[in-house]
Amino acid sequence: MNTSNADIPVIAIDGPGGSGKGTIASRLADHLGWNFLDSGALYRLTALAVMKNNVPLDDEAALGEAANELNIHFETSGDGVRTFLDDVDVSHQLRHEKTGVLASKIAVTPAVRAALVKRQRRFRTLPGLVADGRDMGTVIFPDANLKIFLTASAEIRAQRRHKQLKEKGESVNLSRLFREIKARDSRDQSRSIAPLRPAEDAVIIDSTNLSIEDVLDKVISMV
Repeated sequence: MNTSNADIPVIAIDGPGGSGKGTIASRLADHLGWNFLDSGALYRLTALAVMKNNVPLDDEAALGEAANELNIHFETSGDGVRTFLDDVDVSHQLRHEKTGVLASKIAVTPAVRAALVKRQRRFRTLPGLVADGRDMGTVIFPDANLKIFLTASAEIRAQRRHKQLKEKGESVNLSRLFREIKARDSRDQSRSIAPLRPAEDAVIIDSTNLSIEDVLDKVISMV
């Protein structure tokens, strides 16, 4: 019997940066044996493809084509997520500052956004999908079977990010991280296209005083 795209289950996990949604989504996908989508990574992957192929930044059609033709996949495990572009592990390159800067520039290009909306929806394949982002439950998969909006205080999110970066050997300032998180929250919540907000039927989980294991157990119980 044929299965239509709409019959394939989706769990959408949205929330602000530093809330832990990426960790929860990847571990849940690994637990279920489902496909995983890190929607934010798609813009950074597009940036890497643009740099690799020397795509002109003033050519909107070429940028949209680069986004549309990405050859990418994610691999999840208990240790996290590995991200591949053209079958090469680019997980570390995605976190480089120049990658993030270019991703921000091209993200406002309508052709890129339109292409990546389509790409995100293509991840909906059997046996199911766990999608992590900021508009998964409101825009990309409004018919998701379960919608989680994971949040935490800005202070806690800054502390988590600070600890994560220090463990990687990076020198970071906690106060600066806190200001950056607050500024990003404001931008995400006030943007005209797909602003950050919970879907009307989302389950809101505040992880401020919860461990990753506590949140994961909550989500698994809902599944």
